[in-house]
Amino acid sequence: MSISLDKQISAGTKVDVYESGDYAVKVFKANSPKTIVFYEAMMHSKIEETQLKVPKISEVLRLEDGRWAITSQFIRGKTLLEIMEEEPENRDDYLDDMVEIQLDIHENTLSGVIKLKDRLRAQIEGLDVIDHIKKYELLTRLDSAPKHTKLCHGNFGPENIIVTDNDEAYILDWVGASVGNASADIAMTYLKLSFRSTELAEKYINLFCKKTGTSKKYVQEWLPIMAASALATGLYSKEEERAVLLTWLDVVDYS
Repeated sequence: MSISLDKQISAGTKVDVYESGDYAVKVFKANSPKTIVFYEAMMHSKIEETQLKVPKISEVLRLEDGRWAITSQFIRGKTLLEIMEEEPENRDDYLDDMVEIQLDIHENTLSGVIKLKDRLRAQIEGLDVIDHIKKYELLTRLDSAPKHTKLCHGNFGPENIIVTDNDEAYILDWVGASVGNASADIAMTYLKLSFRSTELAEKYINLFCKKTGTSKKYVQEWLPIMAASALATGLYSKEEERAVLLTWLDVVDYS
């Protein structure tokens, strides 16, 4: 396959993405381990086995400069985040759509996928910005949580949903996917949305709880654990973002 890196469409700390004809080319930074590249390709391929709408992976390749890349179907459209910013008057309707998409994700389960609890335990144990007492509190809460096997996205947000001109919604960024508790997945989305708007995040969690009959307190109890996960993954590298996540680590009882 002949690809072009002339048209960059996004830049990140770990990957850059380019449009090349009918393909999107995700190029990993030069220091990215090969295992990370193939793990993402494998995980995305597993998601393709479901009925969820995701871009189809074409190939994994190594560029002439030594960097690794994954090519996939290029989905033409706008992110849901872009649409929400363009149409603030319809924001609540789009939030409802987001919840429905996330519930569709949770309807699935996959074999051969990492368990969310195992991933979270490793992340908490390896977190070097908290002391042993805090780790013990977080791990105790994690261990006491019910075991579920629902597919969880791990980084779900409006920026990871592409809406086409035909109003089809495609879900991106599956490297953090796992099987586990849906409320943990919602808690991570809540944290992501809260960086944009506390009001937005509250509306989202309330919508989920109303649609599923889930106690809001139950979802909130996942917030310290998912804040630790966000710190561990490095999704938020700005000092002010990390400071906010650190405040979420306190294990409290919600009423």
